[in-house]
Amino acid sequence: MFTHLTLKSRNAKTGPIPVSTTSAESCPAPCPFNNANEGGCYANGGPLAILWRRITNEEMGESFRRFLDKVRDLPDGQLWRHNQAGDLQGKGDKIDASALADLVDANRGKRGFTYTHKPLTESNAAAIAYANANGFTVNLSGNNPAHADTLANAGVGPVVTVMPADTSENTTTPQGRKVVVCPATQRDDVSCATCKLCAIAERDFIVGFPAHGASKRKAESVVKEFA
Repeated sequence: MFTHLTLKSRNAKTGPIPVSTTSAESCPAPCPFNNANEGGCYANGGPLAILWRRITNEEMGESFRRFLDKVRDLPDGQLWRHNQAGDLQGKGDKIDASALADLVDANRGKRGFTYTHKPLTESNAAAIAYANANGFTVNLSGNNPAHADTLANAGVGPVVTVMPADTSENTTTPQGRKVVVCPATQRDDVSCATCKLCAIAERDFIVGFPAHGASKRKAESVVKEFA
């Protein structure tokens, strides 16, 4: 399983920060956006899809150990996004807790953040909670606001959720939690580099991402299916 670190993203929504990409075999089977489920993963289209395919085929990228060295070399205080495509280390549903702990260690002094669709088994939840308590933010990815409530109730990390494509205003979940629509999806002058909400592990609100990308119609159908 290979991982690739792009030191300066050219994605306007991400902004010019380091971003990584991990082999598709890291994606869990339960994720309804998974390629195997013919879901609406935003990473299935455009240049990112080509990059992701090459990394999955081990045509580019590096071993996780070499990737960790590159993370350690990032400047102190650097904001960076892990896995613009792919999931946490570990094939399929299981998180490799040792690998995640090593990433937490490599990230010390930096501001790394990521998202995961891995199921919240006891071992996965413990690994995620450890990362969030030690400076590496792991957002739990919800399929819709109701699922986001379920994830938030677990209490192991911050939560994000997919929203209908036309969502433009902040709202609440069925259990009353505030959902802040990702500012970068609403304004051209905002990116991950300037927003930084997803890097805040202790926030008390959910970040909502309107379905987007070449597969947004499929993604939106998933949101409704799991409502």
